[in-house]
Amino acid sequence: MNFEFATATRIVFGAGSLRSSGPLLDGLGRSALVVTGRDARRAEPLIALLRGRGISAATFAVHGEPDIETARRGIALAREVQCDLVIGFGGGSALDAGKAIAAMLTNDGELLDYLEVIGRGKALTRASAPFVAIPTTAGTGSEVTRNAVLASPEHGVKVSLRSPLMLPRIALVDPELTYDLPPAVTASTGLDALTQVIEPYVCSRPNPMTDAVCVEGMRRAARSLRAAVQDGRNAAAREDMAVVSLFGGLALANAGLGAAHGFAGPIGGMFPAPHGAVCALPPVMEINLRALRERQPRSEALSRYEEVARVVTGRPGATAEAGVEWVRELAGDLQIPGLGCYGLREEHVADLVHKAANASSMKANPIVLTAGELAEILRRAL
Repeated sequence: MNFEFATATRIVFGAGSLRSSGPLLDGLGRSALVVTGRDARRAEPLIALLRGRGISAATFAVHGEPDIETARRGIALAREVQCDLVIGFGGGSALDAGKAIAAMLTNDGELLDYLEVIGRGKALTRASAPFVAIPTTAGTGSEVTRNAVLASPEHGVKVSLRSPLMLPRIALVDPELTYDLPPAVTASTGLDALTQVIEPYVCSRPNPMTDAVCVEGMRRAARSLRAAVQDGRNAAAREDMAVVSLFGGLALANAGLGAAHGFAGPIGGMFPAPHGAVCALPPVMEINLRALRERQPRSEALSRYEEVARVVTGRPGATAEAGVEWVRELAGDLQIPGLGCYGLREEHVADLVHKAANASSMKANPIVLTAGELAEILRRAL
């Protein structure tokens, strides 16, 4: 058995932990760029905390999911105000943009030198500028991952800047920051978090450490995702979902994902769809199970799908298909629409299949799917 587990240098978790985080920031830098979501005012308590400790702060708002040009503007601003510390405060978009900015502050060249798929794919050679990740949603787990996802409208895809040198110095997870999320955002990000503890568990590169966090993450999501959507002030449910998101980030960064995320990148690059909503997990689970039984009937992934079903349903004798049905019912209860509502049509299927087959997330799917199987997943998800 051989595996590696890498994550943020320090993880601090707890309701209200932002308010007491001042000492954590001492010594990281004197001039911070705070990368936020659309509404930079949400970061005002953090900015006041920074200034109270003698750290100057400039803000950079990310409107929607970040693209390459957004990251370039953030890099230019960080250099202009001579930042030596970057803090991501927001959802996965703000955190990913912050990670890209921090990486490029210390490495030569420009983004396309290092981006996967559409760029030159060079390896970063220097550690990022100190980066602190403070998530305000519970979905992506970006606070503990080693990559930044950026869209390229020109190519119609999302791609990653990826390196162990990008891991955050501090991941500060305060569930209170998610209390005011609208139900639809809670549902979409929560489904992403659930997907990110299921896919690494059944993927082709699991290890004992990721298995442990995945099983615990599934258990917490099963009992709390609906509750968090129904009542955003349910502290216990919000805490559970913050744990699920964190655990999903730990798992995907150290094991891998699968076909749901293999599709999510290309779909998100072509259509204005929330990332969590396009992780069409039930069709992926169905087709993976069928393909495994037809071509790899002794695969360990089959027993892992059965364990997923037992964990989420709470029934010791649940079959893998029961797990699929549970996830499908959950998506229905959360009112997650089909992909057709975002403009995806039959004429897009071939292009998406081609792009998804080359996505980095697809490499860890428990079985290599044919083009026909990939197309079937998309059609079932419409």
